[in-house]
Amino acid sequence: MCGIAGWVSFRRDLTTQQAEVDAMTETMSCRGPDASGTWYARHAALGHRRLAVIDLPGGAQPMVVDTPDGAVAMVYSGEAYNFTELRDELRRRGVRFDTDSDTEVVLRGYVEWGEALVERLNGMYAFAIWDTRSDKLVMIRDRMGIKPFYYYETGDGVLFGSEPKAILANPLAEQVVGLDGLREVFAFAKTPGHAIWEGMRELRPGHLAVVDRNGLRETCYWKLEVSEHTDDQQATVAHVRELLDDIVRRQLVADVPRCTLLSGGLDSSAMTALAAGQLQEQGEVVRSFAVDFPNQAENFRAEDIAPTQDTPYVHAVAEHIVCEHEDIVLDGAAMADPAVRAAAVGARDIPVGMGDRDNSLYLLFKAIRGKSTVALSGESADEVFGGYPWFHDDVQRNADTFPWLANSRSPINTTGLLNAELTAKLDLDTYKADHYRQALREVPHKDSETGLERRMREVCYLHLTRMVQSLLDRKDRMSMAVGLEVRVPFCDHRLVQYVFNTPWSLKTYDGREKSILRGATRDVLPESVANRKKSGYPGSFDPDYLAAIQGHVHDLLHSDHQVLDFYDRDAVKAASTATISGITNAQRSGLERILDFATWLDLRKPVLKLD
Repeated sequence: MCGIAGWVSFRRDLTTQQAEVDAMTETMSCRGPDASGTWYARHAALGHRRLAVIDLPGGAQPMVVDTPDGAVAMVYSGEAYNFTELRDELRRRGVRFDTDSDTEVVLRGYVEWGEALVERLNGMYAFAIWDTRSDKLVMIRDRMGIKPFYYYETGDGVLFGSEPKAILANPLAEQVVGLDGLREVFAFAKTPGHAIWEGMRELRPGHLAVVDRNGLRETCYWKLEVSEHTDDQQATVAHVRELLDDIVRRQLVADVPRCTLLSGGLDSSAMTALAAGQLQEQGEVVRSFAVDFPNQAENFRAEDIAPTQDTPYVHAVAEHIVCEHEDIVLDGAAMADPAVRAAAVGARDIPVGMGDRDNSLYLLFKAIRGKSTVALSGESADEVFGGYPWFHDDVQRNADTFPWLANSRSPINTTGLLNAELTAKLDLDTYKADHYRQALREVPHKDSETGLERRMREVCYLHLTRMVQSLLDRKDRMSMAVGLEVRVPFCDHRLVQYVFNTPWSLKTYDGREKSILRGATRDVLPESVANRKKSGYPGSFDPDYLAAIQGHVHDLLHSDHQVLDFYDRDAVKAASTATISGITNAQRSGLERILDFATWLDLRKPVLKLD
């Protein structure tokens, strides 16, 4: 896992631009704390920061292969989980290897197969290859978009990087955010390819882009497709278990300490239990970590998305599978610390996020990084198997919008405390409606699908191409901000494609959410966890946290900070002085967004074009 950056210019000699490329690369130091490297050709420069996970001494980058027709150089972020099989196949074709790294397998695979390499890869990856044989740059992102990749077209080439901050470090990139950028953030309906910053694009999941003297061309190499599902219930459950066993086995491969993120929910518990069984075969005990908060039992408030506390279920799993478990307890003062908020906002690169859930995730990953380098997560199982409450609520799943936005009481479905002028300019209802219609036009259907089956095909597609992108990006940014590699077994494209084509009636064969996953893993779980209802990543109800954010907003109100130009001061004042017991979720969310927005403005100093 690493951070990459680069610059292609067909009218410049980039060997004279080392200071600019070094600056771009340095912004990725958190993603790659172990090593740094750059490589230059006349019209291309590549930068790399490395987090060493496989073949610690042999995987240095940028990596170069010399061919009779010229050099091929690559910067690579991620993991190819099938690199062993690919290496064996390449060796049978006469290819020789100098290292044991998956990076070299990917690079030599490109030399052998060209862009068709993408059809063979299984993993999470974002990489760029400069091919001097044809003076072209090839940029590739994994099928589900687990690893981020951004690019910015210039007058004679392109800038690229793992994160926007790498691109914005180059003087050619204008740091401008317009209304569409803010709409994207406040709408909570991720648009594939949208990068917030004007002129910048996100390479879409399952896409590759080629840059040469004729310009940039982006093409799709993988997408969700319709196929006939012929397996019955028993065979479907058995195949999912077979896939999960193989996926977890592949994703446990690392030359550094590994662990799992355990919430006590079905997803992370199943993944942890499968990992525990496989490691036991090797004489190892799985390590797991969970987040918790002081006095959570007393302060906890049940919510639609998080109706139960995690800790009792976490401990039940840890005892059942016999693992080395640790609770990471985060107090409110730490989460409200402006330095922590700055780190979380700086990692995500967006004006508003998920408040305390972002801050606590950053602190959780920071604590884990002191003890492990690779963590397996249960992220995305809800999108794959249909776990969210709105999958099973007739009103929300049939709403004429993204289902997760259909509940008007949801904290993510509000502009918080924005003033009337900005609210009118954003016109989020129109923005969300337009993008919802666009998303529906993409959905592949079978002619035979009607009624509920047809609608649930749409709902699943929306989650797998929109919602999951926001969550994967959040997980990657927060983990890589502290140099922790988080792997997501449930995003293996084989599993995603198989379950996507499983009829909704089979996905809910026991009348509950995630029936197939429950059936496939019940044998390795305690009964209480196998039967637990969906409960999302926990928020903190620590009164000290709420009091602290109210205090920080109160201080803002007595300043001349730019952020106040976008908010209703009277509404902000009311929220900042509300009693701890009386503050609403919308008010709390609004206060957190003000602090996030103000922090982002201070960190990025963007030019906002709101006309």
